Parts: sequence; C-alpha cells; structure tokens
Amino acid sequence: MGLGKSIRLKRLFSHPSGRLCSVAIDHFLGYHQDLYLQPGLRELPKTIAAIVAGKPDSITMNKGIALGWWGPYAGTIPLIMQSLAARPDDTADEVIALPEDAVRIGADAFATCAFVRGATEAAHVRRVADLVRQAEVWDMPVILHVYPRTFSDGKVDISFTPEDISWAVRCGIEVGVDVIKVPYCGDVASYKQIIENCPVPLVAAGGPKAANFLASLAMAKEVVQSGARGMVVGRNIWGFPEITKAVNAFKAVIHDQASPEKAMQLAGLGG
Repeated sequence: MGLGKSIRLKRLFSHPSGRLCSVAIDHFLGYHQDLYLQPGLRELPKTIAAIVAGKPDSITMNKGIALGWWGPYAGTIPLIMQSLAARPDDTADEVIALPEDAVRIGADAFATCAFVRGATEAAHVRRVADLVRQAEVWDMPVILHVYPRTFSDGKVDISFTPEDISWAVRCGIEVGVDVIKVPYCGDVASYKQIIENCPVPLVAAGGPKAANFLASLAMAKEVVQSGARGMVVGRNIWGFPEITKAVNAFKAVIHDQASPEKAMQLAGLGG
C-alpha cells in the first residue's frame, strides 16, 4: 500500500475504536423519486450542516453535491466521493465520476457500486476492476458498495441471505478494493464468519428505513458484535427528524458499544 492510500484510510478509520461511523447522502438514480420529497434529501444544505454538527467519521456524496455545498466544511470531516448512478435492475448503470475527480475535490476515498448475481454480474465486476486500476495511479482508496440481487417474476430485489452477502464480498475481494460496504445479513454469527474471511475492512450498509430509530440502532449493535469495522448509514440518519442526535446515537453504539437504549439517552433522545 502506498503512503497516500495509507494516509487516507487512516483518516477514515481514525477513531480509537478502529471502527467507522459514516453517513451517506449519495442517493441518486438508484432510488425511487419519492425519496427526494423527504426533507433529508430535498434540503441538502440543512441536512449537511446537521450531519457535520454530529461529527461522523466521514460523509459520502456525489461530486456535484460536494462542489455545490461541501466547501464550508472542507477539511473538517473526511469526504468520500461516490461515482456511480445505477439501479439494481440495470435500467441505469453509469459512471459519473472518476478517481481523478476524487483527487481534484480533495476526497479521502473513491466509492463505487456493484450489483452481483444475475446476467450482468460480470460486467459490474469488470467496471469496478477498471476503476480500481485507475485509482491506483492516484493512491486513492476504493470503497465498494456491493449488493447481491434476487430475481423473481420480473422484479429485482436486494438479497440479505448470508450466502449471497458472502458472494458479494468475494466479488469485492477479487477485484482488489480497499474497503467493502455490504448489507447486514441479519445474523451475527453468519456475518462474523463473512468478516473473518475478508482481508480488507468490511463495513455494513445502513439498510432500508427501519421500523423505528431504536430498531436501526439495534442493527448497528449487532453489526459491531459481528466484528465489522463499522457502518455507513443513510436514510436511518437523514430520514430522522433530529439528524445531529441521530449521528451521535449511532456513534455511541458503533464506537462506544453502548446499548441502543443508552445511545438514545446519551444523544438526548430519551430511551
């Protein structure tokens, strides 16, 4: 590993716990239109300010959002630049930024996405390999958001089975990414086994919107118990009315291993 990549990764995993508590606002073509009607994504300047106030370990966003609104916070929190606009059903699958763009805007990591299983699996993997090769020129870490799919009656869904999650991680390993973000499979023992067979840091995706905020923290607790290196959370933070307190609650679980109830209390949310 080159010095540049080592420095950038150490910025991301700088907390004494060794884990990452990160927030994502990179939701674009892969999400239903009604998501944009929610205040958390519609009012991005306000949302970004609230996230920053909670001091997460990093924040992931697309290049245009960074150029438009990240300037006032540059250098305060590590920035991860997302590069793919895609959907699980492959109706969208476009690279909209390159590792060089991440270098130019001062990002600490370059993120991309792949959907595995299905007829287009190899094309997704090949694209990630191409981006890893480009990122190596700049010593830029690549974070892969990888999701296994299921196909039934013309509908494409994300799979959360341990077997499919394990395969998704293997695909990321094979193309040489530096960090793998993958859904939590819902079982601590199974996720632990997947992590033990992964040579790079594995962090959990925040997942679909939980039934309530306590449930989202309960999942984070299981992720930590499994030995994962943290979480990257989106709608379960920016979809919550009190965004800053939500960040602080997730930090209490991920970094301090607080119980979900205690984390809510520490963040000023009761419980």
